[in-house]
Amino acid sequence: MNPRLFRLLLNLYPPYLFTGIRVDRVSADYSEIDVSMTLRWYNRNAVGTQFGGSLYAMADPFLMLMLMRQIGPDHIVWDKSARIDFIAPGRGTVYARFRMPPAEIERLRREAARGQAVLPEYRVDITDGDGKLVARVLKTLYVRRKKERAAA
Repeated sequence: MNPRLFRLLLNLYPPYLFTGIRVDRVSADYSEIDVSMTLRWYNRNAVGTQFGGSLYAMADPFLMLMLMRQIGPDHIVWDKSARIDFIAPGRGTVYARFRMPPAEIERLRREAARGQAVLPEYRVDITDGDGKLVARVLKTLYVRRKKERAAA
């Protein structure tokens, strides 16, 4: 899928559209995605800062989607687990940058070629406009090469 169309579809996806999450950039090879979320009345918590669930939603699918696009259809890729640590209140627009370089894709291909599941863990920092850390998300993915089907 064309990265521009991918970005547009994600921005129209109701869980993002209605939380104010915006996919700002998707690189041509899907190795980089930048996301932002502006503080609005509908994504504030009880004390007027970014709602924690929306902060997590900013980080939820992107690493899995990036890896799926890059590693190809002969692998199974799932989100396995996640943890979020809230560091400081988000009082304005917040940002998350996702990076999945080609060298990492090759490493995962090599490890998955052994036939076992690979469980890579990635850290994503959510920062404010000044670069101050607002939240840290740790995501564990599940990657496995698909089993070849026996001939009928």
